[in-house]
Formats: sequence, structure tokens, C-alpha cells
Amino acid sequence: QVQLAESGGGLVQAGGSLSLSCVASGLTFTRYAMAWFRQAPGKEREFVSVISQRHGSTLYADSVKGRFTISKNNARNTVVLLMNNLKPEDTAVYYCAAAGRIISSQLRSQSAYDYWGQGTQVTVSS
Repeated sequence: QVQLAESGGGLVQAGGSLSLSCVASGLTFTRYAMAWFRQAPGKEREFVSVISQRHGSTLYADSVKGRFTISKNNARNTVVLLMNNLKPEDTAVYYCAAAGRIISSQLRSQSAYDYWGQGTQVTVSS
């Protein structure tokens, strides 16, 4: 049974930092692209960042580029999203997702991901 468990969310002031972690179990971690999506109140879920399974290539949404960094630790089956210079518009539930077979053109698409975590709340106050 595949499980993705997010942690690290919380309340932070604008300009602050948070680090989200996602621990994966029940899958061969190195064979999966790992991504973060987020959903703000009243909005659709959107792509944030992804790290590829083989070469560790990364991709970011324009809204977070330069502020967020995604990384992974294959030995610990963990993907981390470090979020700096947080803004109130970053407030959302952040979800970890895993995709076993994915091509580059699909990396931003929710439908390409096989497994999802329960989400962790990030709230940025102004």
C-alpha cells in the first residue's frame, strides 16, 4: 500500500520560511517523479514543483521560482520543499504527489500523478 505523508506545515509571517517534507512508503522511490501541488481556498489545485526520478531535474511554477527549492533524499524516501520569502498568496494546503510513468510535458498536470498525500496546511500572515 502506497502512502505519502506530508509534514512541516504551519503558520508563518510574510517573509518567513517553512520546510515541507513528504515521506513515501510502499513504492520504489527512485522510480517516481515527486511533486508538490497546492490548493488555496476557493481555487483549483495548482502545480508548485517537481523533481524527476532519474536525474533529479527540477521544475517550478513561475509564482514560486527563486523562492522555493525542491530536493529529495533517496535513502530516506523523502522529498522536501523549502519555502523562503513566503507571501500571503502562498497560503494553501500543500500536497505531495508521485508519478511512476510521466513525460516532461505532463509534469505540471495533476492527472499524471498516481499517488497523493493528505496535504498539509501552510498559512502566511501579512
